[in-house]
Amino acid sequence: MCHCSQCRRAQGSAYATNSPIRVSHFRFVTGQEVVKEFESTPGKKRAFCRECGSPIYSRLDSKPDTLRLRIGSLITPIDVKPSYHIYANSAGEWYEFTDGLPRYAELEDSPLV
Repeated sequence: MCHCSQCRRAQGSAYATNSPIRVSHFRFVTGQEVVKEFESTPGKKRAFCRECGSPIYSRLDSKPDTLRLRIGSLITPIDVKPSYHIYANSAGEWYEFTDGLPRYAELEDSPLV
């Protein structure tokens, strides 16, 4: 779960629930033609649906083999649970961590990326 200010603004929530996945393991079944990418900051692309506005993934030019998939956009069952928080120091001052999961100050500190 990412608490950076960009993810909070993009999601309109306390955090974005993301999963790092390999680009080679990702494909659109339908709807790729309505996906739009934009560069939110230099070297960082965010993808969303042009029709409904739903965020789908982000990617970094510095990590071309990895996408950060927005888990809330999936319609298939997910059998894993969140495992950590990133950019925890940037969390909204009103957010209270109560789940006992590890917290990391940066993306690079997190164990799965």
